Amino acid sequence: MPSELPKRVTLLGSTGSIGTQALDVIRSQPGRFTLTALSAQSNAELLVAQAREFRPAAVVIGDESKYAQVRAALAGQPETEVLAGAEALTEVAGRPATDVVLTAMMGYAGLLPTVAAIRAGKDIALANKETLVVAGQLITDLVREYGVRLLPVDSEHSAIFQCLVGEEQNPVEKIILTASGGPFRGRNRAQLAQVTRAQALKHPNWDMGAKITIDSASLMNKGLEVMEAKWLFGLGNDQIDVVVHPQSIVHSLVQFEDGSLKAQLGLPDMKLPIQYALGYPQRLANSFPRFSFLNYPQLTFEPADTDTFRNLALAFEAMRRGGNAPCVLNAANEIAVAAFLRDEIGFLEMSDVVETSLARVSYLATPSLNDYVLTDQETRRVAADLIGARA
Repeated sequence: MPSELPKRVTLLGSTGSIGTQALDVIRSQPGRFTLTALSAQSNAELLVAQAREFRPAAVVIGDESKYAQVRAALAGQPETEVLAGAEALTEVAGRPATDVVLTAMMGYAGLLPTVAAIRAGKDIALANKETLVVAGQLITDLVREYGVRLLPVDSEHSAIFQCLVGEEQNPVEKIILTASGGPFRGRNRAQLAQVTRAQALKHPNWDMGAKITIDSASLMNKGLEVMEAKWLFGLGNDQIDVVVHPQSIVHSLVQFEDGSLKAQLGLPDMKLPIQYALGYPQRLANSFPRFSFLNYPQLTFEPADTDTFRNLALAFEAMRRGGNAPCVLNAANEIAVAAFLRDEIGFLEMSDVVETSLARVSYLATPSLNDYVLTDQETRRVAADLIGARA
């Protein structure tokens, strides 16, 4: 057991894929971490089980209709305060009795809690890429103002972060994000038009939630990661490349101005980047499975097909346009993915919804935080109307 006090962690989104794996990491490092707060959107049963195990000071259930259920289940645990709703989530994220806030929530909902945590002076372990996609300039300005650390959890951004440690004096020429290519790598648009929900939910390498799995199949996830990388690492729009790497072993690369490349490799397991973010600057010993080149005698790379997978091209376009365009792209995509998962639109129609929303929603070059909120609301209305018109 370490001699220092345990690092206090607030975990937002504890019942999702990243959240449950983060709890696995915390279990595997006894004495290093303690949970101060947990949150979930709607999985009340799992949230209660987690609260009983880790006994945090607070839990938040986003779905207010489930507040009574959670409160009753934890009635015998007076040390745990039970709260509900988006405002409670933002309030808990900014509480003083924590060291790092791991934002593992899905989508735009992570923005306001992350802002609150930064303003409270908390380090952020960021698994919610949409926060930087939607409001990258605002978030990076706040991080500098409040002197906190923004520690990436996505495997690709963790890889870049690890490659940059010790290279602070060496300018980056570009970064290369790797993509698995998803389950439909190599297919043409005619084939994608026939894709079903069940097919799109079968990722070849990663075990993730439904929304991010669909984003990975459409390459929108890689587009979101491109925009996240721009703000995390202070890059220009032309300093980010994407290559398809089907084996998902090389998690991303950094090229320096002398032409040298550094890469971080490992098995496709999110527990390693989660642990690195929570334990930073230490590398903590663990018993995770180890990568062997003998098991992967060939690592291959190929260009991303942005003509077939239009979402990646739309994301680059939104990044170059800047302002509130990335916020529009994100909100339209969230609505489109939800509709695809309800079998209301086809796989290719998700890109149509995003592209049309980018054209229709009012553009703002220098949005404020409130402008982002209003843009998100407007885009969701526009995207929903587009989907309704297709029904």
